[in-house]
Amino acid sequence: MSDKQEPTESSEDILSNMSQTDREALDFHSAWPAGKLALLPTKPMSTQRDLALAYSPGVAAPVRAIHQNPDAVYDYTSKANMVGVVSNGTAILGLGNLGPRASKPVMEGKAVLFKRFADIDSFDIEVNYTDPDRFIDCVAGFGDTFGGINLEDIKSPECFEIEARLREQLDIPVFHDDQHGTAIIAAAGLMNACHLTDRKMEEIRVVLIGAGAAGLSVLELIKSLGVQDENVTVIDVEGVVHTDRKDLHPRVAKHARKTRLRTLEDAMADADVMLGLSAGGIVTPAMVKSMARDPIIFAMANPTPEIMPDLVREVRSDAIMATGRSDFPNQVNNVLGFPYIFRGALDVRATTINEEMKLAAAHALADLARTDVPDEVSTANKTSQLRFGRNYIIPSPFDPRLISWVPPYVAKAAVDTGVARIAMEDEHTYRRALARRLDPTAALQQRITDAIKAEPKRIVFAEGEEPSVIRAAHAFQSQGLGHAVLVARENVAKANMRELGLPEDGLEIWNARLSDRNPEYVDFLYERMQRKGYLRRDVQRLVNNDRNVFSACMLRFGDADGMVTGVTRHFTNTLADVRLVLDEAPGGRLIGLSIALARGRTIVVADTNVTEFPDASQLADIAEGAANAARKLGLNPRVAFLSYSSFGNPPGERTEKVQTAVRLLEARGVDFEFEGEMAADVALDPQHSELYPFSRLSDAANVLVMPAVHSASIATRMLKSAGGATVIEGLLVGLDKSVQIARLGASVSDIVNLAGLASFDLTRR
Repeated sequence: MSDKQEPTESSEDILSNMSQTDREALDFHSAWPAGKLALLPTKPMSTQRDLALAYSPGVAAPVRAIHQNPDAVYDYTSKANMVGVVSNGTAILGLGNLGPRASKPVMEGKAVLFKRFADIDSFDIEVNYTDPDRFIDCVAGFGDTFGGINLEDIKSPECFEIEARLREQLDIPVFHDDQHGTAIIAAAGLMNACHLTDRKMEEIRVVLIGAGAAGLSVLELIKSLGVQDENVTVIDVEGVVHTDRKDLHPRVAKHARKTRLRTLEDAMADADVMLGLSAGGIVTPAMVKSMARDPIIFAMANPTPEIMPDLVREVRSDAIMATGRSDFPNQVNNVLGFPYIFRGALDVRATTINEEMKLAAAHALADLARTDVPDEVSTANKTSQLRFGRNYIIPSPFDPRLISWVPPYVAKAAVDTGVARIAMEDEHTYRRALARRLDPTAALQQRITDAIKAEPKRIVFAEGEEPSVIRAAHAFQSQGLGHAVLVARENVAKANMRELGLPEDGLEIWNARLSDRNPEYVDFLYERMQRKGYLRRDVQRLVNNDRNVFSACMLRFGDADGMVTGVTRHFTNTLADVRLVLDEAPGGRLIGLSIALARGRTIVVADTNVTEFPDASQLADIAEGAANAARKLGLNPRVAFLSYSSFGNPPGERTEKVQTAVRLLEARGVDFEFEGEMAADVALDPQHSELYPFSRLSDAANVLVMPAVHSASIATRMLKSAGGATVIEGLLVGLDKSVQIARLGASVSDIVNLAGLASFDLTRR
């Protein structure tokens, strides 16, 4: 049957009751293009020849090949890297049965996670059937489109039948993540908790609270690891699941045991392990106190666990605790599982995801948690150093090794159990290929976020009365990126905070006119400007009224570490204000950078907004500044000086200054690769040395030094608009204090990103 939901509240009522975070989420999802997914072709479509190969008549060749050999579909189409994320919306997150349309934001989000963490392409499909037979027939009908099916947010107990029957009908992996994802992560954590407390799986006494899809899957998986039937007590809404009960679903009944226990309180006494997948707050401190030594407590209900960690600590200092929340140690997070399980399954073209593959994923995660943890993972988790132990039994979702660590375990299990269509390539080669799949945009952003969270800075938001700036400052600070300071009139800023629904006391505010630092700033600036036509009263007006000047003075005197501005004024005027106070860094040159991220490449472009027509010496300086910034961004800089010619062909006057810049870098003995002059297509070609064997570049260039500002601006905007690249524009490098200037009317997310870059400080080595 169709499942149609009637709205219970008007749109106005819903909006009026929303928190600021909810409003921001709506803005995020509605910004053009709406949603979180789009289609991008993987082959060129720019010529008639391209179209002839992509469609008629060229497409006939792969059609015939697939008809002759059905498995060739993996070679000639996207099936090998495509997952369908399918739901009927009957159990959306913790919100219940809201229907297929309401589930679409969640399914799009799931598809985005597939791409972000495992480079798997996904389409979300919302099916308007709640009847299991009709749902199964529908999914079975289109299932062959995909390399795998991820079932999501389907209510229990129908989800069990749906998954089982689809696995029988389709020869691709069918995986209900709500069941198995949680089970795999919890099993990994349980293995490590038992290791730390010197327990054996065969001996532990387990209480499972919650006999739904996730709870029963956890139970079945840990029984595969050795947990004994007689040592498990299952609790559902009616109490203990025992053999005398006649109201049990068959999936639950097979875990019933003969026992005198009837209540949760009875079951918890002397238990070694509590696994909670039920409801918040149902476990009491007294129950925890009654457990065995070194109790293992996985309270995985969200957002409120069965018992909060602080309550556990009050009664048991020896407990090992895990939750489903990110603000406590040992988060049971499904994103540790499903992307990498499907990655391994797809890479060997598995026909299913079997028990052995799930166990392999659990072992992989348990093993990874026991290894030395990279510093960037510790930084992302806001701790000095993570080490395997009671507060780290499950890997962090931000561990960059997950992509190259978990899929090989899964792929090998698929091969060993005979469900793989192709063999796994050499494991070392496979791991290296997996490591290269990570989304470069996310990797760059995470690198910057990790660094600034490790060393939080005071960032001044110069235009602190603007609503977008206030929202950005609040987001910057609430996300733990640093301490935000608004330069504003307090009454105006607080009125805007009230209008935005933000707490009025959440952000530090400095009023330029009333600040007790004002006299010292004026003295400094007057001494600096008195021989440049400025009277003292002129300087006083600047400090009182120009927030860019005042904010730059804050940086000069160490009252802030970085600054973001530019939302209300053009770049040139804003930079001129800042330069009244701040100088170029010693030995450096002020330059503008753009960072373009496209098709697996990260490219730094300079100078994009400062020196209009640089001479040869300035080009050499720009190359050094850009290379240093690229190195700080995690790149091994390979600099190309761009021109309309390559190595003198065709010759021209404008190429001479580029050739001179190259000679200047040779004389300076810089510690990075550089070459020029080069046309853009040559510089970006990894095989350009085949035609130019004398090239100094070992690979494609990733730092492009443009001959003039106009060419840099044109190139980056074409990359963004026509090439589909993500471009971070207008970054400043080379001032002696860290300043970033936003574009006029920048969005909240743009301002937050620039504040992060101001904290990161691309100039400082």
